[in-house]
Amino acid sequence: MALFEEEMDTSPMVSSLLSSLANYSNLPQGSKEHEEAENNEAESARKKPVKAPQLGTLMGVYLPCIQNIFGVILFLRMTWLVGIGGVIGTFIIVFMCCTTQLYTELAQTELAGCFLCLAGGSYYMISRSLGPEFGGAVGICFYLGTTYAGAMYILGAIELLLIYIVPKAAIFPLEGLEGAEAEAALLNNMRVYGTILLTSMATVVFVGVKYVNKLALVFLACVILSILAVYAGVIKTGIEPPFFPVCLLGNRTLVSKSFDVCAKTLETANGTVTTQMWRIFCDSPLLNATCDPYFAANNVTQIQGIPGITSGILTENLFGNYYEKGDLIARTNMESVEDPDDPLTNSNRYVLADITSFFTLLVGIYFPSVTGIMAGSNRSGDLRDAQKSIPVGTIAAITTTSAVYMSSVILFGACIEGVVLRDKFGEGVHGNLVIGTLAWPSPWVIVIGSFFSTCGAGLQSLTGAPRLLQAIAKDGLVPALRIFGHGKANGEPTWSLLLTACICESGILIASLDSVAPILSMFFLMCYMFVNLACALQTLLRTPNWRPRFKFYHWALSFLGMSLCLTLMFLCSWYYAIVAMVIAGSIYKYIEFAGAEKEWGDGIRGLSLSAARYALMRLEEGPPHTKNWRPQLLVLVSTDAEQNVEQPRLLSLTNQLKAGKGLTIVGTALEGTYLENYEQAQRAEQSLRKLMETEKVKGFCQVTVSSNLRDATSHLLQASGLGGLKHNAVLVSWPRNWKQGDDHQNWRNLIELVRETTTARLALLVPKNISAFPSNSERFSEGHIDVWWIVHDGGMLMLLPFLLRQHKVWRKCKMRIFTVAQLDDNSIQMKKDLTTFLYHLRIDAMVEVVEMHDSDISAYTYEKTLVMEQRSQMLKQINLTKTEREREIQSITDSSRGSIRRKNPAAVTTQLSVTEEPAATSKEEKPEEESASSPVSPPAQVQLIHDNTTPASPATPATLLTPGEGAQSPGEQIQMTWTEKCDGEPAKPPVDTSTENIKDIFNMKPEWESLNHSNVRRMHTALRLNEVILKKSSEARLVLLNMPGAPKNRAGDENYMEFLEVLTEGLNRVLLVRGGGREVITIYS
Repeated sequence: MALFEEEMDTSPMVSSLLSSLANYSNLPQGSKEHEEAENNEAESARKKPVKAPQLGTLMGVYLPCIQNIFGVILFLRMTWLVGIGGVIGTFIIVFMCCTTQLYTELAQTELAGCFLCLAGGSYYMISRSLGPEFGGAVGICFYLGTTYAGAMYILGAIELLLIYIVPKAAIFPLEGLEGAEAEAALLNNMRVYGTILLTSMATVVFVGVKYVNKLALVFLACVILSILAVYAGVIKTGIEPPFFPVCLLGNRTLVSKSFDVCAKTLETANGTVTTQMWRIFCDSPLLNATCDPYFAANNVTQIQGIPGITSGILTENLFGNYYEKGDLIARTNMESVEDPDDPLTNSNRYVLADITSFFTLLVGIYFPSVTGIMAGSNRSGDLRDAQKSIPVGTIAAITTTSAVYMSSVILFGACIEGVVLRDKFGEGVHGNLVIGTLAWPSPWVIVIGSFFSTCGAGLQSLTGAPRLLQAIAKDGLVPALRIFGHGKANGEPTWSLLLTACICESGILIASLDSVAPILSMFFLMCYMFVNLACALQTLLRTPNWRPRFKFYHWALSFLGMSLCLTLMFLCSWYYAIVAMVIAGSIYKYIEFAGAEKEWGDGIRGLSLSAARYALMRLEEGPPHTKNWRPQLLVLVSTDAEQNVEQPRLLSLTNQLKAGKGLTIVGTALEGTYLENYEQAQRAEQSLRKLMETEKVKGFCQVTVSSNLRDATSHLLQASGLGGLKHNAVLVSWPRNWKQGDDHQNWRNLIELVRETTTARLALLVPKNISAFPSNSERFSEGHIDVWWIVHDGGMLMLLPFLLRQHKVWRKCKMRIFTVAQLDDNSIQMKKDLTTFLYHLRIDAMVEVVEMHDSDISAYTYEKTLVMEQRSQMLKQINLTKTEREREIQSITDSSRGSIRRKNPAAVTTQLSVTEEPAATSKEEKPEEESASSPVSPPAQVQLIHDNTTPASPATPATLLTPGEGAQSPGEQIQMTWTEKCDGEPAKPPVDTSTENIKDIFNMKPEWESLNHSNVRRMHTALRLNEVILKKSSEARLVLLNMPGAPKNRAGDENYMEFLEVLTEGLNRVLLVRGGGREVITIYS
């Protein structure tokens, strides 16, 4: 193994890995949990070893699922569901719910085959499959569903207690109350006794879950015995139907507790006597008394409530009978005599519908019957082999319970009379539990068995829900829930139990089982839907880690199960469904923004990769349309020796330009080799990420290391982005103090960047004086964003102010657009056309056309050009120190000024100004900048005026520099005068300009003859534009103007920087913009 000696420290041998895995009683956890367990190895070694779990499939999965699935709905509402929905309708409901249950279990089986289910069960599987956001949202929904299930079981137990076992135990007596008063008294009794039972159960769970586990077998035995008693009773009805009379008046069911004999009169030896029923409907016991019209017109009939399985009653119960609240429960196939105009009297003597019933309500009430399939996965930490036991045990439980539910629908419809089925509380059968009267050998088997089974299910819910919440809290997904991750010394979730009891109490205060059932149905359906989604997603993505053991599965089953869950949610209650989705969505967004960042290798990450790949391939098909163009920025920043970003305001501007939309890549370049500077690059990347997070810039960061900064910047420009998702604009700051620095590489990099972006057809944005730009927290309450549109750049200058004004910093600034008209242009028509163009672009801006006629080049322009060229030549030829270089530049500047003063001392005055970032430079930097800066246009400007017969263009001065050129055109008379333009002073009259006078002028300034004519023209343009911009936009919050292209001849690079400096001199905030050669804005929507 000598070949792998260097890897031994970081990568252990396979034998070591296998020996460490052998110490675990279960399969390995995920990589994250594995690392955390190894970090705590020393601490866990001191603790007492935990006994390995020993539960098998039968005791660990099958029986708990049976106990949770068979519960309160089967014993208290199943007969009523068959009576209201009919055998066919109820069978459809049961079939849909059981199918959803089966599909969900198949998906859960697939997940259990690939994920070790630790504490949290289904939450653990969903969170590790769909990610922490989905896992937390669905886990909390599952927790709420389990908690409200506990409330439903407790309400079911209290209903059994107060209505069927000990009705006299009611604190608020029901005797003598009718209608709404009786209903309110019943609900208050449910609330009081429900709270007492909840407190008792929570106390039992708090004392120790071991007592709950011991009682679980007793409760489970009650459930199984009750179901067997029902089947035995059904068989007995085929042999000998039980005596179960129901009294009808006409076709209306009478409340049995209000009379003793089902007859109006009785024949005795003394004659015909009236019964107690007569006295209820008549005003006296006499035969000639005035009676209720319906009572007088109809006969009293006693029918058999349970005619038996061979009676053929099934055909009458096939179809449903839905009622409004307060409707009479009547037999459908029996006629009665009644006058529609007669008002209903003595309504409290009839069995009435207590709620308005409809098909979707039945779905919501029944669905909690199929919510127990998670019991096995919730106990996964106690199973000997969870990945084997969960699929086998749960599918067997689903098969058993589905068969029982479907058969019970048919058997109830075939054995029991319809009016009895629709009598929810057994008011017409002496207050007996309907399913209890069907059971054999005694109704009390069902009553007592169902009471204990509902109590057991409630205890299971109060045991499982706190542990689920504790698992979510320990994962740290929801910061607000972290306190609930703590518990007693033995790990029991005390705080979670307290919260669970409080939420459960809110369900008990509702006090109606029929109202609580749809609530928990929503949360369970939400959980089931995401289990199916997680499995389908993992199957379709085919990630390498997806290797399930269960092979009898197809992804289409999960999609079908997910569709069924969504359908059932809106069938149960559309408004509850919306509320549940809003709750889950809110939790999702909360975890996304405030929760802990977890990387579990979830399917959503895989889906994101697949979607990103698909989108990138689509983007490769062609460039985006102009309507979809937005600046995809590559932001180039520099870092100091500590790898901190030197221009943080550059990212503030990025945020204001982007507003979180589109692509943003923040890059920096480091000098050196990658191997030696790897840690430095990592620190720089962390610094970029931190600053991006602070400035709320959403995007990516990239650090490139190369032998020199120029190549590193070029590599960033070329290699950033991927496929069609590449940057189309580059944002870089103006080089700070570019004149004073010993190293000229910074400004040379900028010029090369201009050339490279032009070649790559990328837009370039260069903010000057970036430190004066506003931060994201600042607000401009007024002001203007001025756009100086000199040349057409594809619309960049129009689009950028519009994007800036979307941000709250610039929102209240108004936009002004200035364009320049030359001598041959019609400025009025230009303004009209530009206004129309902006109207079609739907951009609100003020328009102004500035007239800039070609004028002669001033002596100040020549002088400034001379200083620039001499400075550039000198720095190229000699290598001086910084101090010597500044002294030499100053001497050249002074001598140039002196020559002008000697020739015209009264007309020419100059002054120095700071050329780079006057608002941001420090006091120490200003003297250096001032000493090296070029003069601004003086108050008294000397101009050289020529005749209109000379071509009026920037190239004209080139023909005026030598007397010989003027002499070569004898047909053209050249008029050249010195004029003095002062503020408020008229120009002096022209002086005679003969050839001798011209020669005298040039003899007066012989150094001008050697100037580069192109540089003179460019300097002239820069000075004129700067003068106009300062006049119009000196108070603007931001000035945007076209950035000229870099010179093709690299010998003029320094002059290019000087031109830009002169162009932007005196402006506080400037954004130089250079288009990428394509249209970026269109009038078409």
